[in-house]
Amino acid sequence: MNLPIPFNRPSPQGNELTYLSEALQRGHISGDGFFSKECHRLIEEVLGVHKALLTTSCTHALEMSALLLDIQPGDEVILPSYTFVSTVNAFVLRGAKPIFIDIRSDTLNFDETELERLISSKTRAIVLVHYAGVACEMDTIMQIAKTYQIPIVEDNAHGLFGAYKGRYLGTFGQLATQSFHETKNFTCGEGGMLLINNPQLVERAKIIREKGTNRDRFFRGQVDKYTWVDLGSSYLPSDMLAGYLLAQLEIRDKIQSKRAQIWQNYFVGLEDWANRHGIQLPVIPEHCTQAYHMFYLLFPSFDKRQSTILHLKSQNILSVFHYMPLHLSEMANQWNYRAGDFPVTERVSNTIVRLPFYNEITETEQQRVIDALLSFQQKS
Repeated sequence: MNLPIPFNRPSPQGNELTYLSEALQRGHISGDGFFSKECHRLIEEVLGVHKALLTTSCTHALEMSALLLDIQPGDEVILPSYTFVSTVNAFVLRGAKPIFIDIRSDTLNFDETELERLISSKTRAIVLVHYAGVACEMDTIMQIAKTYQIPIVEDNAHGLFGAYKGRYLGTFGQLATQSFHETKNFTCGEGGMLLINNPQLVERAKIIREKGTNRDRFFRGQVDKYTWVDLGSSYLPSDMLAGYLLAQLEIRDKIQSKRAQIWQNYFVGLEDWANRHGIQLPVIPEHCTQAYHMFYLLFPSFDKRQSTILHLKSQNILSVFHYMPLHLSEMANQWNYRAGDFPVTERVSNTIVRLPFYNEITETEQQRVIDALLSFQQKS
Protein backbone atom coordinates (compact mmCIF):
# COMPACT_ATOMS: atom_id res chain seq x y z
CA MET A 1 0.00 0.00 0.00
CA ASN A 2 1.31 3.44 -0.92
CA LEU A 3 1.89 5.95 1.82
CA PRO A 4 -0.98 8.43 2.32
CA ILE A 5 -0.99 11.66 0.35
CA PRO A 6 -2.84 14.21 2.49
CA PHE A 7 -4.82 17.10 1.11
CA ASN A 8 -2.57 19.51 2.98
CA ARG A 9 0.66 19.26 4.97
CA PRO A 10 2.07 22.46 6.50
CA SER A 11 5.85 22.57 6.88
CA PRO A 12 8.62 25.02 7.83
CA GLN A 13 10.19 26.66 4.80
CA GLY A 14 12.93 28.88 6.22
CA ASN A 15 13.76 30.39 9.62
CA GLU A 16 10.49 29.48 11.37
CA LEU A 17 12.04 27.55 14.27
CA THR A 18 14.84 30.08 14.66
CA TYR A 19 12.36 32.94 14.92
CA LEU A 20 10.18 31.04 17.40
CA SER A 21 13.22 30.62 19.62
CA GLU A 22 14.17 34.26 19.15
CA ALA A 23 10.68 35.40 20.16
CA LEU A 24 11.08 33.50 23.43
CA GLN A 25 14.51 35.01 23.99
CA ARG A 26 13.21 38.53 23.38
CA GLY A 27 10.78 38.05 26.25
CA HIS A 28 7.74 39.37 24.35
CA ILE A 29 5.47 36.60 23.10
CA SER A 30 2.13 38.41 23.28
CA GLY A 31 0.84 40.54 20.43
CA ASP A 32 2.52 43.39 18.58
CA GLY A 33 6.08 42.51 19.43
CA PHE A 34 9.12 42.64 17.15
CA PHE A 35 7.95 39.96 14.71
CA SER A 36 4.41 41.33 14.44
CA LYS A 37 5.82 44.73 13.50
CA GLU A 38 8.15 43.15 10.95
CA CYS A 39 5.20 41.35 9.31
CA HIS A 40 3.28 44.64 9.18
CA ARG A 41 6.24 46.44 7.64
CA LEU A 42 6.91 43.76 5.02
CA ILE A 43 3.31 43.59 3.81
CA GLU A 44 2.91 47.37 3.76
CA GLU A 45 6.09 47.78 1.71
CA VAL A 46 5.47 44.93 -0.74
CA LEU A 47 1.77 45.52 -1.37
CA GLY A 48 1.79 49.29 -0.91
CA VAL A 49 -1.16 49.27 1.50
CA HIS A 50 -1.55 52.12 3.96
CA LYS A 51 -1.65 49.87 7.03
CA ALA A 52 -1.45 46.15 7.75
CA LEU A 53 -2.49 44.67 11.10
CA LEU A 54 -2.06 41.04 12.07
CA THR A 55 -5.12 39.36 13.54
CA THR A 56 -5.81 36.00 15.13
CA SER A 57 -7.65 34.85 11.98
CA CYS A 58 -9.12 36.04 8.71
CA THR A 59 -12.49 35.63 10.42
CA HIS A 60 -11.51 38.27 12.97
CA ALA A 61 -10.18 40.57 10.26
CA LEU A 62 -13.60 40.34 8.60
CA GLU A 63 -15.32 41.08 11.92
CA MET A 64 -13.13 44.15 12.30
CA SER A 65 -14.14 45.20 8.79
CA ALA A 66 -17.83 45.06 9.73
CA LEU A 67 -17.16 47.17 12.81
CA LEU A 68 -15.08 49.71 10.91
CA LEU A 69 -17.83 50.13 8.30
CA ASP A 70 -20.33 50.62 11.13
CA ILE A 71 -22.65 47.90 9.86
CA GLN A 72 -26.01 48.14 11.66
CA PRO A 73 -29.11 45.93 11.95
CA GLY A 74 -31.10 46.09 8.73
CA ASP A 75 -28.15 47.03 6.53
CA GLU A 76 -27.57 44.94 3.41
CA VAL A 77 -24.24 43.47 2.35
CA ILE A 78 -23.70 41.92 -1.09
CA LEU A 79 -21.46 38.86 -1.16
CA PRO A 80 -21.16 35.49 -2.92
CA SER A 81 -23.08 32.48 -1.67
CA TYR A 82 -20.07 30.39 -2.69
CA THR A 83 -17.63 31.22 0.10
CA PHE A 84 -16.58 30.15 3.57
CA VAL A 85 -19.05 30.97 6.32
CA SER A 86 -16.71 33.53 7.94
CA THR A 87 -17.30 35.91 5.03
CA VAL A 88 -20.97 36.25 5.86
CA ASN A 89 -20.87 35.68 9.62
CA ALA A 90 -18.80 38.80 10.22
CA PHE A 91 -21.59 40.99 8.85
CA VAL A 92 -24.58 39.02 10.13
CA LEU A 93 -23.07 39.33 13.62
CA ARG A 94 -23.65 43.09 13.25
CA GLY A 95 -27.27 42.54 12.19
CA ALA A 96 -26.82 42.82 8.42
CA LYS A 97 -28.90 40.98 5.85
CA PRO A 98 -26.77 39.07 3.33
CA ILE A 99 -27.69 39.72 -0.29
CA PHE A 100 -26.14 36.77 -2.06
CA ILE A 101 -24.83 36.89 -5.60
CA ASP A 102 -24.00 34.06 -8.00
CA ILE A 103 -20.51 33.29 -9.30
CA ARG A 104 -19.06 33.20 -12.79
CA SER A 105 -18.83 29.80 -14.49
CA ASP A 106 -15.21 30.36 -15.57
CA THR A 107 -13.23 31.75 -12.60
CA LEU A 108 -15.88 30.88 -9.96
CA ASN A 109 -15.63 34.48 -8.79
CA PHE A 110 -18.29 37.03 -7.83
CA ASP A 111 -20.41 37.61 -10.99
CA GLU A 112 -19.95 41.32 -11.56
CA THR A 113 -22.71 41.37 -14.21
CA GLU A 114 -25.27 40.69 -11.45
CA LEU A 115 -24.00 43.33 -9.04
CA GLU A 116 -25.80 46.53 -9.99
CA ARG A 117 -29.30 45.08 -9.89
CA LEU A 118 -28.75 43.91 -6.29
CA ILE A 119 -27.87 47.35 -4.94
CA SER A 120 -30.54 49.09 -2.87
CA SER A 121 -30.76 52.09 -0.58
CA LYS A 122 -29.82 49.73 2.27
CA THR A 123 -26.59 48.42 0.69
CA ARG A 124 -23.68 49.26 2.98
CA ALA A 125 -20.86 47.06 1.63
CA ILE A 126 -19.79 44.88 -1.29
CA VAL A 127 -17.75 41.91 -0.06
CA LEU A 128 -15.96 39.96 -2.76
CA VAL A 129 -13.81 36.83 -2.65
CA HIS A 130 -10.86 36.31 -5.01
CA TYR A 131 -11.54 32.61 -5.37
CA ALA A 132 -8.46 30.36 -5.60
CA GLY A 133 -6.32 33.50 -5.64
CA VAL A 134 -7.64 34.61 -9.06
CA ALA A 135 -8.88 38.19 -9.19
CA CYS A 136 -12.48 39.24 -9.54
CA GLU A 137 -13.20 41.67 -12.39
CA MET A 138 -12.17 44.71 -10.42
CA ASP A 139 -12.57 47.41 -13.08
CA THR A 140 -16.31 46.77 -13.33
CA ILE A 141 -16.82 46.23 -9.60
CA MET A 142 -14.86 49.35 -8.64
CA GLN A 143 -16.77 51.51 -11.10
CA ILE A 144 -20.14 50.33 -9.77
CA ALA A 145 -19.00 50.81 -6.17
CA LYS A 146 -17.80 54.31 -6.99
CA THR A 147 -21.06 55.22 -8.72
CA TYR A 148 -23.13 54.19 -5.70
CA GLN A 149 -20.49 55.19 -3.11
CA ILE A 150 -20.43 51.76 -1.49
CA PRO A 151 -17.26 50.51 0.22
CA ILE A 152 -15.61 47.30 -0.96
CA VAL A 153 -14.15 44.65 1.33
CA GLU A 154 -11.86 42.11 -0.33
CA ASP A 155 -11.87 38.68 1.29
CA ASN A 156 -8.42 37.82 -0.02
CA ALA A 157 -7.89 34.68 2.06
CA HIS A 158 -6.76 32.80 -1.08
CA GLY A 159 -4.98 35.57 -2.92
CA LEU A 160 -1.93 37.06 -1.19
CA PHE A 161 0.51 38.25 -3.89
CA GLY A 162 -2.00 37.59 -6.66
CA ALA A 163 -2.71 40.55 -8.94
CA TYR A 164 -5.26 42.11 -11.29
CA LYS A 165 -3.74 43.97 -14.25
CA GLY A 166 -0.48 44.25 -12.33
CA ARG A 167 -2.02 45.57 -9.11
CA TYR A 168 -1.89 43.39 -6.00
CA LEU A 169 -5.11 41.92 -4.64
CA GLY A 170 -5.98 43.41 -1.29
CA THR A 171 -5.24 46.96 -2.48
CA PHE A 172 -8.56 47.74 -4.20
CA GLY A 173 -11.12 47.87 -1.39
CA GLN A 174 -11.20 50.23 1.55
CA LEU A 175 -10.45 47.08 3.53
CA ALA A 176 -9.10 43.63 2.72
CA THR A 177 -8.52 40.51 4.77
CA GLN A 178 -5.88 37.77 4.59
CA SER A 179 -5.68 34.27 6.04
CA PHE A 180 -2.63 32.50 7.39
CA HIS A 181 -4.43 29.29 8.28
CA GLU A 182 -2.37 26.14 7.80
CA THR A 183 -4.04 25.44 4.44
CA LYS A 184 -2.84 28.73 2.94
CA ASN A 185 0.32 29.48 0.93
CA PHE A 186 1.84 31.28 3.92
CA THR A 187 0.89 30.12 7.38
CA CYS A 188 1.41 30.37 11.10
CA GLY A 189 -1.16 27.66 11.88
CA GLU A 190 -3.96 30.09 12.68
CA GLY A 191 -3.76 33.76 11.80
CA GLY A 192 -4.98 36.57 9.61
CA MET A 193 -4.43 40.18 8.68
CA LEU A 194 -6.47 43.29 8.02
CA LEU A 195 -5.26 45.51 5.18
CA ILE A 196 -6.43 49.12 5.41
CA ASN A 197 -6.38 51.25 2.26
CA ASN A 198 -8.46 54.10 3.70
CA PRO A 199 -6.20 56.13 6.06
CA GLN A 200 -9.25 57.46 7.93
CA LEU A 201 -9.96 53.97 9.29
CA VAL A 202 -6.52 53.25 10.75
CA GLU A 203 -6.82 54.77 14.22
CA ARG A 204 -10.19 53.19 14.90
CA ALA A 205 -8.91 49.84 13.62
CA LYS A 206 -6.14 49.95 16.22
CA ILE A 207 -8.71 50.64 18.93
CA ILE A 208 -11.05 47.84 17.85
CA ARG A 209 -8.11 45.43 17.67
CA GLU A 210 -7.10 46.33 21.26
CA LYS A 211 -10.40 45.41 22.92
CA GLY A 212 -11.93 48.81 22.19
CA THR A 213 -9.28 50.69 24.17
CA ASN A 214 -6.84 53.42 23.18
CA ARG A 215 -3.95 51.26 24.42
CA ASP A 216 -1.97 51.80 21.23
CA ARG A 217 -2.01 55.56 21.78
CA PHE A 218 -0.82 54.97 25.36
CA PHE A 219 2.19 52.98 24.16
CA ARG A 220 2.96 55.74 21.67
CA GLY A 221 2.96 58.29 24.51
CA GLN A 222 -0.08 60.14 23.17
CA VAL A 223 -2.14 59.62 26.34
CA ASP A 224 -1.01 59.07 29.93
CA LYS A 225 -3.42 56.19 30.53
CA TYR A 226 -5.66 54.07 28.36
CA THR A 227 -9.34 53.33 28.71
CA TRP A 228 -12.36 51.84 26.96
CA VAL A 229 -13.40 54.13 24.08
CA ASP A 230 -15.16 51.95 21.47
CA LEU A 231 -16.37 48.48 20.58
CA GLY A 232 -13.67 45.91 20.12
CA SER A 233 -12.22 42.55 21.01
CA SER A 234 -8.89 40.77 21.43
CA TYR A 235 -7.64 40.39 17.87
CA LEU A 236 -3.83 40.31 18.37
CA PRO A 237 -1.98 37.04 17.67
CA SER A 238 1.05 35.95 19.65
CA ASP A 239 4.39 37.32 18.50
CA MET A 240 5.59 33.71 18.31
CA LEU A 241 3.06 33.07 15.54
CA ALA A 242 4.18 36.27 13.85
CA GLY A 243 7.76 35.00 13.92
CA TYR A 244 6.73 31.78 12.21
CA LEU A 245 4.81 33.75 9.61
CA LEU A 246 7.60 36.24 8.98
CA ALA A 247 9.99 33.42 8.11
CA GLN A 248 7.59 32.31 5.36
CA LEU A 249 6.89 35.81 4.06
CA GLU A 250 10.62 36.48 3.76
CA ILE A 251 10.97 33.64 1.24
CA ARG A 252 7.68 34.33 -0.52
CA ASP A 253 9.24 34.13 -3.99
CA LYS A 254 10.63 30.67 -3.28
CA ILE A 255 7.30 29.44 -1.94
CA GLN A 256 5.32 30.91 -4.82
CA SER A 257 7.74 29.43 -7.35
CA LYS A 258 7.23 25.98 -5.82
CA ARG A 259 3.47 26.36 -5.88
CA ALA A 260 3.49 27.60 -9.46
CA GLN A 261 5.33 24.44 -10.50
CA ILE A 262 2.88 22.23 -8.60
CA TRP A 263 -0.07 23.97 -10.27
CA GLN A 264 1.55 23.66 -13.70
CA ASN A 265 2.31 19.96 -13.19
CA TYR A 266 -1.36 19.28 -12.51
CA PHE A 267 -2.53 21.37 -15.45
CA VAL A 268 -0.17 19.79 -17.98
CA GLY A 269 -0.72 16.27 -16.65
CA LEU A 270 -4.52 16.50 -16.68
CA GLU A 271 -5.41 18.86 -19.55
CA ASP A 272 -5.93 16.27 -22.32
CA TRP A 273 -7.73 13.87 -20.00
CA ALA A 274 -10.01 16.62 -18.72
CA ASN A 275 -10.92 17.78 -22.22
CA ARG A 276 -11.83 14.23 -23.23
CA HIS A 277 -14.09 13.70 -20.24
CA GLY A 278 -15.84 17.07 -20.03
CA ILE A 279 -14.02 18.10 -16.87
CA GLN A 280 -13.30 21.80 -16.37
CA LEU A 281 -9.86 22.86 -15.19
CA PRO A 282 -9.16 26.23 -13.51
CA VAL A 283 -9.52 29.25 -15.79
CA ILE A 284 -6.97 32.06 -15.36
CA PRO A 285 -7.73 35.22 -17.39
CA GLU A 286 -4.71 36.75 -19.11
CA HIS A 287 -4.96 39.96 -17.07
CA CYS A 288 -4.84 38.04 -13.76
CA THR A 289 -1.73 36.83 -11.95
CA GLN A 290 -2.94 34.00 -9.78
CA ALA A 291 -1.66 33.22 -6.29
CA TYR A 292 -1.37 29.44 -6.92
CA HIS A 293 -3.50 28.65 -3.91
CA MET A 294 -5.26 25.52 -5.14
CA PHE A 295 -5.94 23.20 -8.06
CA TYR A 296 -9.49 22.02 -8.61
CA LEU A 297 -11.53 19.98 -11.09
CA LEU A 298 -15.19 20.50 -12.02
CA PHE A 299 -16.86 17.21 -12.97
CA PRO A 300 -19.90 16.85 -15.24
CA SER A 301 -22.07 15.53 -12.39
CA PHE A 302 -22.31 15.01 -8.66
CA ASP A 303 -22.03 11.22 -9.06
CA LYS A 304 -18.80 11.47 -11.06
CA ARG A 305 -17.39 13.82 -8.45
CA GLN A 306 -18.24 11.46 -5.61
CA SER A 307 -16.93 8.35 -7.33
CA THR A 308 -13.65 10.12 -8.10
CA ILE A 309 -13.16 11.17 -4.48
CA LEU A 310 -13.82 7.59 -3.35
CA HIS A 311 -11.42 6.19 -5.94
CA LEU A 312 -8.64 8.54 -4.86
CA LYS A 313 -9.32 7.59 -1.24
CA SER A 314 -8.92 3.91 -2.18
CA GLN A 315 -5.47 4.84 -3.49
CA ASN A 316 -4.61 6.53 -0.15
CA ILE A 317 -5.03 10.01 -1.69
CA LEU A 318 -7.16 12.59 0.10
CA SER A 319 -9.11 15.00 -2.11
CA VAL A 320 -11.89 17.26 -0.88
CA PHE A 321 -14.82 19.37 -1.97
CA HIS A 322 -15.84 22.58 -0.22
CA TYR A 323 -18.37 25.34 0.27
CA MET A 324 -21.93 24.24 0.60
CA PRO A 325 -23.96 27.15 -0.83
CA LEU A 326 -24.65 29.63 1.94
CA HIS A 327 -28.08 30.48 0.56
CA LEU A 328 -29.16 26.85 1.08
CA SER A 329 -27.83 26.60 4.63
CA GLU A 330 -30.06 26.22 7.66
CA MET A 331 -29.03 29.66 8.87
CA ALA A 332 -30.16 31.29 5.61
CA ASN A 333 -33.73 29.99 5.90
CA GLN A 334 -34.68 33.25 7.62
CA TRP A 335 -34.04 35.18 4.41
CA ASN A 336 -36.18 32.92 2.19
CA TYR A 337 -33.57 31.84 -0.35
CA ARG A 338 -34.43 28.77 -2.39
CA ALA A 339 -32.73 26.04 -4.42
CA GLY A 340 -32.23 27.32 -7.95
CA ASP A 341 -31.65 30.94 -6.91
CA PHE A 342 -27.94 30.74 -7.79
CA PRO A 343 -27.49 27.95 -10.34
CA VAL A 344 -23.75 28.30 -10.96
CA THR A 345 -23.01 28.24 -7.23
CA GLU A 346 -25.14 25.12 -6.79
CA ARG A 347 -23.55 23.32 -9.75
CA VAL A 348 -20.01 24.11 -8.67
CA SER A 349 -20.68 23.05 -5.09
CA ASN A 350 -21.93 19.68 -6.34
CA THR A 351 -19.13 18.98 -8.82
CA ILE A 352 -15.86 20.44 -7.53
CA VAL A 353 -12.87 18.42 -6.32
CA ARG A 354 -9.73 19.97 -4.84
CA LEU A 355 -6.53 17.98 -5.30
CA PRO A 356 -3.69 17.66 -2.76
CA PHE A 357 -1.69 20.89 -2.85
CA TYR A 358 1.01 21.89 -0.37
CA ASN A 359 4.49 23.32 -0.53
CA GLU A 360 6.36 20.06 0.05
CA ILE A 361 4.36 17.73 -2.17
CA THR A 362 6.88 15.83 -4.30
CA GLU A 363 6.76 15.24 -8.05
CA THR A 364 6.38 11.53 -7.30
CA GLU A 365 3.37 12.18 -5.09
CA GLN A 366 1.85 14.49 -7.67
CA GLN A 367 2.33 11.90 -10.37
CA ARG A 368 0.54 9.35 -8.18
CA VAL A 369 -2.45 11.70 -8.00
CA ILE A 370 -2.41 12.29 -11.75
CA ASP A 371 -2.01 8.59 -12.59
CA ALA A 372 -4.83 7.64 -10.24
CA LEU A 373 -7.16 10.07 -12.03
CA LEU A 374 -6.14 8.96 -15.52
CA SER A 375 -6.43 5.25 -14.80
CA PHE A 376 -9.79 5.57 -13.06
CA GLN A 377 -11.36 7.47 -15.92
CA GLN A 378 -10.05 4.92 -18.42
CA LYS A 379 -11.90 2.18 -16.54
CA SER A 380 -15.15 4.04 -16.00
